[in-house]
Amino acid sequence: MGVSSLAGYLPFSNSNEIVMDFGLKELLPIIKNIPIIFGLMATDPTIDLKSYIALIKEKGFAGINNYPTIGLIDGKYREALEEADISYDKEVEAISIANGLDLFTVAFVFNKTQAIQMTKAGADVICVHFGLTKGGMLGAKYVQTLQSAKNLATEIFEECQKINPNIIKMIYGGPVSKPVDVQFMYNGTDIHGYIGGSVFERIPSEQAILHVTQSFKQTNDIKYEQLIQRIIDGFNTQKEYIDFVKKYISLHYNEDITLHELAGMLGLSRPYLSLLFKTEVGISFRDYLIDYRINRAIEILKEKKVPLTIVSEMVGYPDYAQFSKIFKKRTGMSPKEYVKTNINP
Repeated sequence: MGVSSLAGYLPFSNSNEIVMDFGLKELLPIIKNIPIIFGLMATDPTIDLKSYIALIKEKGFAGINNYPTIGLIDGKYREALEEADISYDKEVEAISIANGLDLFTVAFVFNKTQAIQMTKAGADVICVHFGLTKGGMLGAKYVQTLQSAKNLATEIFEECQKINPNIIKMIYGGPVSKPVDVQFMYNGTDIHGYIGGSVFERIPSEQAILHVTQSFKQTNDIKYEQLIQRIIDGFNTQKEYIDFVKKYISLHYNEDITLHELAGMLGLSRPYLSLLFKTEVGISFRDYLIDYRINRAIEILKEKKVPLTIVSEMVGYPDYAQFSKIFKKRTGMSPKEYVKTNINP
């Protein structure tokens, strides 16, 4: 509706009524073979959870997600809400009820305690919510780095698997807003998927409307095709330099890449780009590049029977001895030991 996600918790209108009306009129009559998940505000004090979730199933929805979620609220306001029984426990109760009715359940969690609660309640999907999506005109400005988000997800999913080894593990929001960010989160983990939200509709719409409108005010020297390519590339502001660096690494990781070279391409100083990268991503450019290459090597080892020296060259290490040393430092074992232990036990 053109407002931020937090509008779901502001007194403009009833969140559940909007979702029900939208779903019944615009989604369920048209979409026949794809499950439609109801975003349930379980803390709504005007509904009886059991009867309302039963109504959701009766109307044809395939499942529920605890959104809007009180998990996005903290501080004294959160304490006051909890005292009024407007609590995260209500969202856990909703997932449990829906599970009992054989509805598919997607649970947003923000920490290990909530993840354990939702897993025990029978959630089919545990989705670690990193906060509001960064980027665009309505995006959150203050979010954690990719590395800290990855660490949090890993810790949470380890606890979930102890309870249910078959739990579906997903991530959402925060600093994860580009395909390369998702790939970074996948590397070295067993995360199953990504829920995009505004990344799939709000941000692309903002970019397209803004730049296409601007093109009508500019001279004919600017080709429309070039404009669209810039939109697709998402390289429109200085803040997106880091996205360019990550994309460049994903395309050229098997080549000799230096931060000095990339800084020159972007017209920035090497120290500034180094600081900017570490601030945005949470780890240094060098560590990011090494992790990317080693994870690509592991993927190749799992999928193909390729000599280790060739794998080394494929991920940017012509010197196998150097590759073996770095591989062992990152994984705790040499490439030969890794293959023996994980590929050909």
